[in-house]
Amino acid sequence: MRTIIDLNKSTIRKLKFLAVIENSTVKSLMENAIEMYVNQKEREILNNLSNEEKEDIGLLMFMQQSDVKDLVSREEIFRALKT
Repeated sequence: MRTIIDLNKSTIRKLKFLAVIENSTVKSLMENAIEMYVNQKEREILNNLSNEEKEDIGLLMFMQQSDVKDLVSREEIFRALKT
């Protein structure tokens, strides 16, 4: 996805300087910084959730990974629950 971000001249200068030091591009530096920020915020949010909320999110993530075309009969479900 391509998104335009407006930054002031001072920040752009600093980004260019950091990119030279890191032997990188401004674009990749910004992408890495944004990814680190999002991951940090995600961890903070997850750490503040109750165990029940964490279980709900885990179940949601697990359900999103499932194949919606893969069907199981009612009998198979009840057999699995009995064991």
